[in-house]
Amino acid sequence: MLPLLRVQALRLILPGETNRIAPVDGVSFDIRPAECVGLVGESGCGKSLTALSILGLARSLPGAQTSGSALWQGTRGRGVNLLKLSERELSRVRGAQIAMVFQDPLSSLNPVLRVDYQLSEVLRRHKRASRLFVRRRIIELLKRVGVPQPEERAHQYPHQLSGGLRQRVMLAMALAGEPQLLIADEPTTALDVTVQAQILQELRGLRETQGMAILFITHDLGVVAQLCDRVLVMYAGRIVESAPVSSFFAHPRHPYSQGLLSSLPSVVAKQEQLTCIPGSPPRPDEFPAGCRFHPRCPLARERCRRDYPSFVSVGEHRLACWEHQRAAAQPVATTADS
Repeated sequence: MLPLLRVQALRLILPGETNRIAPVDGVSFDIRPAECVGLVGESGCGKSLTALSILGLARSLPGAQTSGSALWQGTRGRGVNLLKLSERELSRVRGAQIAMVFQDPLSSLNPVLRVDYQLSEVLRRHKRASRLFVRRRIIELLKRVGVPQPEERAHQYPHQLSGGLRQRVMLAMALAGEPQLLIADEPTTALDVTVQAQILQELRGLRETQGMAILFITHDLGVVAQLCDRVLVMYAGRIVESAPVSSFFAHPRHPYSQGLLSSLPSVVAKQEQLTCIPGSPPRPDEFPAGCRFHPRCPLARERCRRDYPSFVSVGEHRLACWEHQRAAAQPVATTADS
């Protein structure tokens, strides 16, 4: 089966203070139909910019340039590179085939327009439906995402809704065009645990009933464990590990992945103090040579500081790490890296 979306060597270049920088630098991954993929990493690793680049939204950044490919199969199974489409062509894909839920619904929703008007804009743009159909569809969408009293909420403004309700409205807007892929950029951030669980339940239900694929961007590994099929770990603009969820949480391979998981609190293991990864992710204009994680990595060697590793397969994992490449090469008795 062909992937619904195949991203290859995606690169976003922006002007920096002294020279041009690449906060997204050679990102590659696939998303299959009805699959939920979690994109994780610390803040500033390039997760949101990756999503914006795929949808062509990063073009609005001053001096931005993208390269690589984002091959979208769509409903007709004919691949088209989203990065090569014009703004007019992309407008037919956004919302109708690929939708996005942004991190902060209060800043994403128009504060001077009622909920029903904002939902109707999406329906009129992609469905070209009658007014009666639009009114009925708005109520149906709000009900589907769990908005109580949808007839009343539809006539309210965003500031009159709670954070959880605003996020549900954003989800309803994303679903209005019946997309095949939903990109959710930290949709549960700043929500309380109960509302977060409700939103995740809605997303699970949409996958089951509509067969919708999801790219879920988050720094919350607990959410990934509940929702996703596969994990992509991103650090300093690059994917460093990919694996199925069960295998990732049982045996993380990359030192960065191990650091992320070891920093999680546990109700089983007795911990006096949480472990943490020393330091912080580098800024795009300060990416080090070699493996970009080596200044924070306890396993770093000279080659890690000099050369960036290519990907190697270890069981169900694919990762970029010299330590695992060296281990994989040991059975064939090579001394090239010793």
